[in-house]
Amino acid sequence: MTTMTTFDFAPLYRHAVGFDRFANMAQKIVKQQIVEQQLAAQRMSDACKAKKSMAKNEQVNSEKVKNAGVSSRATAPAVKTQIDTNYPRYNITHVGELDYQITLALAGFSLEEIDITVTADELVITGKKQPVEVTSKWLHQGINQADFSRKFALADHVQVLGAEMEQGLLTINLQRQVPAALQPRKVTIGA
Repeated sequence: MTTMTTFDFAPLYRHAVGFDRFANMAQKIVKQQIVEQQLAAQRMSDACKAKKSMAKNEQVNSEKVKNAGVSSRATAPAVKTQIDTNYPRYNITHVGELDYQITLALAGFSLEEIDITVTADELVITGKKQPVEVTSKWLHQGINQADFSRKFALADHVQVLGAEMEQGLLTINLQRQVPAALQPRKVTIGA
């Protein structure tokens, strides 16, 4: 399968000024999606290999169990896991004319385990769970508490005002702050 990885933005450049950053950002997003697709395909391949290996081991074990006179259901795995590539879940809302909010669902994370980094054009939220001594065996683990890194591209002049954590929801407030020099102004003719 062939994937297109470049775009021709020449028509856009003919009718607009200053959108070259948009083209660079689009190219970066396309490359990131290709990498994510390749990782997902690799995970899927690994999962298939693991499933085949488990089936083969289960077949060998069931033969051993039959010879021992025990049901083969006793050897089936108790827990099946699935990797969630959309973790953590989040919402982006337009709160006011220039205000935005990003809300991430981070159940089980403490403030010390979350890091927020802002660069000129990117907001990165990372979470690293502290190791916990396991004293019991999982029968079902539906609450994902894995380490994560979520990135958001920021448009020009968007500033992060602050963040709050309440009831497992991390809310980040953002605002577009266009400098006075870049705001529209009237030009008088002949002055």
